[in-house]
Amino acid sequence: MPELQPLRADHATAILAFEGENRAFFARSITDRGEEFFEHFDERHRERLAEQVEGTGAYYVLVEDDGSVVGRFNLIIHDQGVAELGYRLAERATGRGLATAAVLEVCAYAAGRHGLTTLRAATSHDNVASQRVLLRAGFVETGPADPSEIGRKQGSWYELDVSRGGAGR
Repeated sequence: MPELQPLRADHATAILAFEGENRAFFARSITDRGEEFFEHFDERHRERLAEQVEGTGAYYVLVEDDGSVVGRFNLIIHDQGVAELGYRLAERATGRGLATAAVLEVCAYAAGRHGLTTLRAATSHDNVASQRVLLRAGFVETGPADPSEIGRKQGSWYELDVSRGGAGR
């Protein structure tokens, strides 16, 4: 069973492989990261690690026993205890409940480790799998998302109050 781990420097190679192997799969439902992401990956990875130290971000990877990464789960932390949740799961790992389980775990960490009260996530109307993950984790649809926020696609925002153990209701 894959393990959710806080992002570390030594995850870089496995994350880059994960992103490259799943690029076409991700592009079907979310915005492609573009060539610049891959060209400057090492710098971006160091930035995420620095954000963790600063407390402006919390980044987790879902790691298989062989060290390969099959998922990324991110919290972009804002003021007043609010964070935006983002995640992506490898195509080979879909359909096993891994995304839902990891989101539930990240929600618990959001309150316990990071002192957050509210998580928000946006997904396109076409990304039904992501909507299901959010709903299973207890998120509630709160209204339309601006297409500029989700890759120029129509979609919705979802929200969860994690201060009262809201995940998984």
